[in-house]
Amino acid sequence: MAKYLFGDIVREIKEKVDRDNNPYDYFIAGDHMDTDELHLLRRGLFEGSDVGPAFIRVFKPGQVLYGSRRTYLRKVAVADFEGVTANTTFVLESKDESILLQSLLPFIMQSDRFVQHSIKRSKGSTNPYVLFSDLADYEVDLPDIHEQKRLSEVLWAIDSVKMSYKRLISATDDLVKSQFIEMFGATEKVPLEQLATIVMGQSPSSDSYNTDGLGVPFYQGSGEFTEKYVGNGMFCTAPTRMAKAGDVLMSVRAPVGTVNITPKECCIGRGLAAIRSKVSAEYNEYFLYAFRAMAEVLNSMGHGSTVLAINKNELHGLLMPNASLQSQMSFVAFAQQSDKSKFAAAKCSNLNLWSSSI
Repeated sequence: MAKYLFGDIVREIKEKVDRDNNPYDYFIAGDHMDTDELHLLRRGLFEGSDVGPAFIRVFKPGQVLYGSRRTYLRKVAVADFEGVTANTTFVLESKDESILLQSLLPFIMQSDRFVQHSIKRSKGSTNPYVLFSDLADYEVDLPDIHEQKRLSEVLWAIDSVKMSYKRLISATDDLVKSQFIEMFGATEKVPLEQLATIVMGQSPSSDSYNTDGLGVPFYQGSGEFTEKYVGNGMFCTAPTRMAKAGDVLMSVRAPVGTVNITPKECCIGRGLAAIRSKVSAEYNEYFLYAFRAMAEVLNSMGHGSTVLAINKNELHGLLMPNASLQSQMSFVAFAQQSDKSKFAAAKCSNLNLWSSSI
């Protein structure tokens, strides 16, 4: 193993696009990058979009994109097309592939040790960020180039398996969606506000944000969502809008309609809404699975030039099946059975591929 400083072996690419003569079709915003996902599964189209002036950074296939804000979200992706991203997203590449293989770079940046380094160097409380200079002094232990090639082949092969598991998860979701349509397609529809209590999020003062466990858990958006239950995030000492334990949390900003359940009382920011059954909390899971089955409907409701969102009136007026409680529980039982295989696949697809010691 040889030791290197990250800034000695990796360069930040700062090629800019002339927005008045932009030759690129696509752009990547922060919401297009997913936690622990090396692939860009979504992209924005310049045509018809009012993209902000910060989107000036050009990227090319093979280069690594790194979300420099809220780095605990572990947003690292490898571009497979050319386009433009914001100046808050780093575009990175190896300076010399005889020292560091470009194909190995994203795995280094996904490692626990690299993530912890970036968190410690982050500045700001509301939307913590790092500069490239904060990453430059990260110390990397690199094997020789032959071992790097072997590791890279193994890690990308594992990533391919992960993607196969994710396709299995998608197929399971399609099965649940089909069951939802079969059970409730002909059922009378009523506005969501008739069936559930809805709390729209409101961000508290940024001065109260902390990562020290002070106050109550705080979620600004869907960044901490997992397969079912929301994970660990920040805390705040001056909460505004609260969700109760067991509530369904829905992302009302891109990605619109993504849902999780909160296992404990928490404060929710403007990117989320909390939804709970007016009958009893035991029926909240019906809404979780129903919203997932209605993902396309919810996503189509999103509007906005750069970041899609839905507002309070749209969410309150969302038409939902006015299903009997017995039917709701039957659907939940079906979805939970499907989840048993889905969660097993998800566990495999969420493996951290790179040793935390690198």
